[in-house]
Formats: sequence, C-alpha cells, structure tokens
Amino acid sequence: MGGYSSEYKISLKSGHVVFESLDPSKYNAYRIHIFKDKWVYVDANDAEFPIDKNDFSVRVANKTIKFDCVFNAIHGSPGEDGIMQAYFKLLNIPHTSCGMYQASLTFNKRDCLSVLKPYGIKTAESFYINLGDPINEDAIVNKVGLPCFVKANKAGSSFGITKVHKKEKLQDAINVAFKEDDEIIIESFLDGIEVSVGVITYKGKTKVLPITEIISDNDFFDYEAKYLGKSQEITPARLTKAQEDKVHYIAKQVYTILKMTGFSRSEFIFKDGEPHLLEMNTVPGLTKESILPQQAQVAGISMSALFDNAIEEALKQ
Repeated sequence: MGGYSSEYKISLKSGHVVFESLDPSKYNAYRIHIFKDKWVYVDANDAEFPIDKNDFSVRVANKTIKFDCVFNAIHGSPGEDGIMQAYFKLLNIPHTSCGMYQASLTFNKRDCLSVLKPYGIKTAESFYINLGDPINEDAIVNKVGLPCFVKANKAGSSFGITKVHKKEKLQDAINVAFKEDDEIIIESFLDGIEVSVGVITYKGKTKVLPITEIISDNDFFDYEAKYLGKSQEITPARLTKAQEDKVHYIAKQVYTILKMTGFSRSEFIFKDGEPHLLEMNTVPGLTKESILPQQAQVAGISMSALFDNAIEEALKQ
C-alpha cells in the first residue's frame, strides 16, 4: 500500500481495510508501505522495518521473513502501471493484480482505448497533447466540442481532470493536467447515465458484479464526489434490461480482450443507448465506501471473501 502518486492516502486506506479483513487464522498478514524514499514493513506498534528490495524480504528480530503472496492495494504508480507487477514477476512472487502488460496498458488511457477500438468498443471523441506540444485551442474544440474533459493520461482518482465549458478555460485545465502527467487526453462530453462495472476472476471464472449507477452532486464524478460523499452510488443501477445486458457484455468483453486477471472496474457512459468506455482501473478502491466492494456485497460476496478469493487466485498462478 502507499505508492508514488497523489493517490497514496487512498491506497493506505484500501490496504488497511484488506489487512483488517483477512482471516488471521488463515493468513499471516503484513502491512508493507511503498514510498519513493522508503519501502518498509509497519508492525502493530507502527515500528518500521526496511524491505530488502533484492528479494522483497524483511528482517524482524533477527529473522528473515519472505512472502508467499502479495496483495496489491497500490493505486497509481508503481502498483497500477506495471512496475510492481514486473518486479514481482522477476522475483517469482504471486500477486493479486493483473499482469505487467495489462497494468501498463490500462493505466495509459490513450493506449488502452486505442487497443480496444478495433474490437468495436465505443469511446468518446478524443484529442491528444504531450508536454511541449503547441496548443491549438480551435483544433481541440473542432475535434471534441464543448464542454469537454481535459485529463492527465496516466492518473487516477480524478486527479488532473477538469470539465471545460469555455475555450478560454482550456489552457488552465491543460496546466492542471500537466501537473499529474506529461501526456494529456481531451475527450468530448458524453451526456448520459454513468455506470461503473466491476469484473473480477472469482473461483476461476470471469464474473461481472452488479452494476453501479453514479450520480455526482458536482459537475462530474471528481475527487470530492468519489471520496467526500458528494455523489450517489446506486447498486444495482437503474437500467433497462437491454442497457444492463449491453454494458454487462461489453465489460466482460473488455476484460477478456485484455486478458485481465484480478480486480477491474470500468467506467461507462450511455450515449444514444450505447455504453461508451471511459477507462479501466486495475487496482480499484477497496475501502468499505468503494464501489467494487459495494458491488461484491450486493452479489453476496463479503469483503473477507472478496480478498480471500483474490489471494487464492494469485496462488493458483
């Protein structure tokens, strides 16, 4: 838990919920905090013991502890972008998240949408900018229209996202996005029902969880809406049977196309009756208030069963 991005506080919360939920009669669980300046095991008294990065072990009371499995609760870098996945693959340590390639691809919104488009997955109209590129506001508006969303390409929890209503505000929004990443994606505004769909590998099979409808009190589903209670999250979503079947099918299709394992949560907006994919998260929030655990609960899967299954699936690999 932890990480190098703006999402580290949420990750610590997610990681602690997992730690508290695991059955102590079945697991010896350890809280490992991953930060740029330190990788440490944090014990019950909040004492810190450094992790040996050579083999991901820790020395406590003259005893070396090695781990059978890693539960990855790091949102953002390095837990959601493929870095930790590659590291654990090199060390041959099972982990609960998807593979290195899948993590890297899905963390890059532009690349992920580009890979899925040939399969007929519908997305918003988009415009790409890299740091240092000339900014042609007229070209942006001509391509995506107004209002539009300016997003950091590789960031989560709605960090670096602005909804822009006027052309004059584009540059400010671009500056905000560049604080999070050196690549930007600008997308057309899709006016419709927004839903979040959890797809997981559960007991060896791909399982689509009950769908959540998102109604933000703010202008869009931003950080405040996600984490400070400024939204309604309705599970199961108030969809027609046809809408539900469509988004269920597409969410499962995306998970399968990308050869995903572990947790995923995809966001869609309905436009003209068709679900349009916004993005996929491979280390979604795992707190009691988070969407994926809410969906699991409606499906009759407790938090401890959800996390237990993730570890069982990782150990199978």
